[in-house]
Amino acid sequence: MDISHLREEYTQAGLSRETMENSPFKQFEIWFKQAQEAQLAEPNAMSLATVSASGMPSLRTVLLKYFDESGFVFFTNYNSNKAKDIASNPQVAIMFPWVSLERQVIIQGKTEKISTSESLRYFTSRPATSQLGAWVSQQSSVITGRKVLELKLEEMKRKFKEGKIPLPDFWGGYRVVPEKVEFWQGRPSRLHDRFQYSHPSADNNNQWQIDRLSP
Repeated sequence: MDISHLREEYTQAGLSRETMENSPFKQFEIWFKQAQEAQLAEPNAMSLATVSASGMPSLRTVLLKYFDESGFVFFTNYNSNKAKDIASNPQVAIMFPWVSLERQVIIQGKTEKISTSESLRYFTSRPATSQLGAWVSQQSSVITGRKVLELKLEEMKRKFKEGKIPLPDFWGGYRVVPEKVEFWQGRPSRLHDRFQYSHPSADNNNQWQIDRLSP
């Protein structure tokens, strides 16, 4: 099927250095709030790219749960394929594809596990159904059918019917500590605005370096 005729002209907005924050975290917060105000479906959905020990790249969508000056945090099963990739190569990339705003944010950096107490704090804030789901799923493993999950869920409901549902020792959060952050704004004639923040260094007075990239 030839779909080469499909194209859009991006005209919504522009991006200039003068209007950008000196911190990528503050700039991300501004754009994230605008994505929320635009009522995008799950604006915290991000594509996470990892690379296995054998060099095979993998890509999937996960949900950003919070961010601050330390980095961007998501949660997963520590036995999942993504976790195995991260264990062998902590360098990852994440991307927020805010297509309807003609924007994307691309972050490259290193992952690190967050503390158990930090994972517990988020875990206890989740609905009980989501807490049980974390116990049920042996993420990325092969199963014979959905019935396996349903039976396991009923088992977990019985097991934890009294008291609080504990944090699984195989489940928790990762923080992506950015080394580079790119803000991409679509523009007419495919001459897009791209600005890249590079991690602070002593050569740059410990300030983020901001460069405009060619589209």
